[in-house]
Amino acid sequence: MTPSSNPILVTGASGFVAIHAVVQLLQQGYQVRGTVRTLSREAELRSTIAKYAQADERLEILSADLEQAAGWDEAMNGVEFVLHVASPFPLFEPKNEDELIIPAVQGTLKVLRAAHKAGVKRVVQVSSNAAISAGHNGENKTFTEADWSDVEKNIGAYSKSKTLAERAAWDFINGSENSNKMELVTINPPLILGPVPNKDFRTSIELIRTLMLGQVPGVGRIKMGAVDVRDVASAIILAMQIPEAAGNRFLVAADKSLWLKDIADLLHSKYAGKYKINRIQFPSILVRLIGLFDKKVARVTESLNWDYELSNEKAKRILKWNPRSADEAILSMAESLIEQGIV
Repeated sequence: MTPSSNPILVTGASGFVAIHAVVQLLQQGYQVRGTVRTLSREAELRSTIAKYAQADERLEILSADLEQAAGWDEAMNGVEFVLHVASPFPLFEPKNEDELIIPAVQGTLKVLRAAHKAGVKRVVQVSSNAAISAGHNGENKTFTEADWSDVEKNIGAYSKSKTLAERAAWDFINGSENSNKMELVTINPPLILGPVPNKDFRTSIELIRTLMLGQVPGVGRIKMGAVDVRDVASAIILAMQIPEAAGNRFLVAADKSLWLKDIADLLHSKYAGKYKINRIQFPSILVRLIGLFDKKVARVTESLNWDYELSNEKAKRILKWNPRSADEAILSMAESLIEQGIV
């Protein structure tokens, strides 16, 4: 797709994934309009992006908040494609799940309605594997885009918010309100790793940061899918560019999922001389016992011994997407944490 003079709108432009998407769009010659909740972030955001891409007048920053009506009509003006990346991603479970669910669902609908009103052709929404596999703990299988998380189970506020927000998006697109036949594509990544562009990503870096600083004595037998942030950004852009992507969900994951011990072993093999990375894998019965007294541990006990995979076949076939290995995503995040002085 040849870049046009129309800007590509990227919501939540100061976020981990969004910065990489903005950088790649600029590198490909696009005009980019990014939204941030407050313009006090603009100078920092421009400074970060300038390290990786030449923006000049091709990058416009506007203020628009998912919890506020103001700003969205202006943001959509003259836009053909919207990359909806903004979404809350908390480090801890909120006291009330609605603190996450309501902004996620209503914010998504706010963006879709404003886009529809402005005559936008296609919205690419960043959803999550949390909308695919949550609530299926213990089902040792390969998950695909045909799977949906089970919100009737206790899957946590984040997974529930991502599932309900994506469901709401598809209901809007397939409903009578979408009279313009605006298109939707969703991108569903698992744990996003890879290089952090600045020091501002507390939740995304937590697993690698705590392992490198030896803040956990060991790991449980827990498996997780992972993907490099640069590959998530490229998938979002491909989903915008490729006509056949319309109406599809895409599970974007590295080719294999990893046990936590694999991640700890990899970090140890690279950084053993500088960082004390604990690689002990605790017996699952002990982890469950600790979970009785520790809420953070309790949240992961249902994932113990769950052996699953995530299929990226559809993204490879339709988007012609070719992801980096999970090992590269892990090590590139670790290197960036060292470079940023975070560890």
